[in-house]
Amino acid sequence: MPSPAGLLHHSDRGSQYASADYQRALADRGIQCSMSRRGNCWDTGVVESFFSTLKTELMHEQDFPTRESAKAALFEFIEVFYNRKRRHSSLGYVSPVEFEKAASQVPLAA
Repeated sequence: MPSPAGLLHHSDRGSQYASADYQRALADRGIQCSMSRRGNCWDTGVVESFFSTLKTELMHEQDFPTRESAKAALFEFIEVFYNRKRRHSSLGYVSPVEFEKAASQVPLAA
């Protein structure tokens, strides 16, 4: 299966991700590798938080019979629920869509 152009795989510096075999597998598929800075856990904090939420709220004890059903569930979770309906504490308990809408209505300083 070909990889989408410009695909970037970001990971921490775990030995499984840094291994020559893993790096070769990425390169063979045209996937660019990116790794966090050494000793800096803040590099992946936001995405780790998202995946924790995804696993807890969607994936926990869920069984997808096909790849297509998993893709549809992920799309529904991210595009319909997570971005449009789910309230985020980091955004003052509004959804990302509501936050962006409110932010776009704030006049810019001269």
